[in-house]
Amino acid sequence: MNIRFVSSLTPEDENLLAPALIKALSALLDLFAIAYMIRIDTSDAKTYEHCHHGTGTATPFIPARGQIVAIRTADQ
Repeated sequence: MNIRFVSSLTPEDENLLAPALIKALSALLDLFAIAYMIRIDTSDAKTYEHCHHGTGTATPFIPARGQIVAIRTADQ
């Protein structure tokens, strides 16, 4: 899967946002046992990336209909 996002941020703002965006996305994707790479190329040619090689097989979780599911992070 390749996802592209185009922003109207200034190059300085992109460089401030990129590390935070990678941190947030990796925290979400780390909940799944998948390999992935996140790469952000800013308009001033700086590159930020994070790779994760997966951790085996994921345990599928399908919530019951109407059930509220809370997402927990390693910090909790």
